[in-house]
Amino acid sequence: MNPASIWMLLAASLAAACGQLLLKVGAQHKTQALQFLNVPIALGLLLYLCGTILWIYVLSREKLVVVYAFTALTFVLVYLGAVLTLGESLTLRAGGGVLLVLAGLYLLAS
Repeated sequence: MNPASIWMLLAASLAAACGQLLLKVGAQHKTQALQFLNVPIALGLLLYLCGTILWIYVLSREKLVVVYAFTALTFVLVYLGAVLTLGESLTLRAGGGVLLVLAGLYLLAS
């Protein structure tokens, strides 16, 4: 995989993860449908869309099996973002899982 594709996939994963975090922020403590129409959710959807567009572009140039492995990076980024920005707990077991996912991604992408 060429370096440009890797950078685009990193950007796509980051955009998707930030989008997910914003969706969580916008959805917290909401119970009625109209309450979900708010700025964090709109920005989250926009970021997710940008990540998806990058993702599709890279799919047009690279093998699916390699590109798809980067979805794992999005899981890692969401987990770390939730710990750092939303105060969710970091456990030793989950930290080990994050390291295993990163190791697997490295093996697949190299």
